[in-house]
Amino acid sequence: MTTTATPALPTDERVRDAVRRLSRIVPGGAPVVSCYMKLELRDKTRGKYLIKLRNRVRTALAGLADLRLDPAARKAVAADLERVQRFFERTRVPQGTRGMAVFASKTRGLFEVIPLPHVYRSRLAVRPVPLVGELLALEAEFGTILVAACDRSAARFFAVTAFGVEELPGLVVPSSRTSKFHGSGPAAGHPGQRGGTMGERHHHQRIREEKHRLYAAIADRLFHLSAGRPVAGLAFAGIGVDAAAVIPHLHTYLHDLVLGAVRLTPKRVSPAQVREAALALRDQREQAWERAHAEAVVDGLATGWAVNGVEATLQALERGQVRTLIVDGRGDDPGLDDAVEEALAQRAQIDVLYDERARRAVDGLAALLRFRT
Repeated sequence: MTTTATPALPTDERVRDAVRRLSRIVPGGAPVVSCYMKLELRDKTRGKYLIKLRNRVRTALAGLADLRLDPAARKAVAADLERVQRFFERTRVPQGTRGMAVFASKTRGLFEVIPLPHVYRSRLAVRPVPLVGELLALEAEFGTILVAACDRSAARFFAVTAFGVEELPGLVVPSSRTSKFHGSGPAAGHPGQRGGTMGERHHHQRIREEKHRLYAAIADRLFHLSAGRPVAGLAFAGIGVDAAAVIPHLHTYLHDLVLGAVRLTPKRVSPAQVREAALALRDQREQAWERAHAEAVVDGLATGWAVNGVEATLQALERGQVRTLIVDGRGDDPGLDDAVEEALAQRAQIDVLYDERARRAVDGLAALLRFRT
């Protein structure tokens, strides 16, 4: 099998340009194939995502007769579906990508590929216009994760967004030339003297003060960086205790945004590695959100502020009641895909459950409600 080149990670502006182009497509011309594909580790194991894609393509091909297209248009859409399938079969997934969106219509001269950090659930559809609701929701939902990679004398800062990563101006705090105390002569005292010599104590106190000045400066920089953008999380990278040492110095309201710390070498780490680490920490936080939403469904059923089951949830969507749509991530019912698209159109929050414990609370679909009937 021939493998195509790996798609480059996009920038925020490139994706916004793509969304603007896709949003300008209006009904009345050739249909567009829209494909969102989850490409996380569990999806790539034994090629699971390709198996699911082939099944979805077969289903879409079988349903073309229901679209009331003329033979030439039907043939063109069939070719677009096969082209999307070949693309995924032959393309390497770029690092830092947990999903991908592809929009195809040869008649319109369209084949747009957008690597994504997250996809709600894999789905494929043939519609009069591209399904861009998830792209629009993703940027707002993801926000910005600020990452500080720090050691004892300096820090590098990164802004990880839904579609890219940017390195920001760094920070260097002057420090002593050495981290070790070298005493000599009578002033050094006896090596075995309890508590060390006065010079040694002053030396180590100076080292501690330098560290704290750096940590305070990093916390101050993060506070100012967070004031100018919608920050959804903070992450720290470093060696040993340095990675998490800044956290006690953070402004109070930033504490709740901390996703965690990872072990990386600050001076050598690449922006791509920073992005991958930030996404991994975000994944861990999402698992906690999944369980919290599942528990909220159980509690809400008793008070009328939640519904459970496909039929009840679809009815709530029709009434515009849904505040948060809860979807079983492993369900194969095509109706789940339609529910996701409808929730996106209504600007509802979406949480797709993959955590096994959380999934047990949901019968295919569930929802937390904006109002009770």
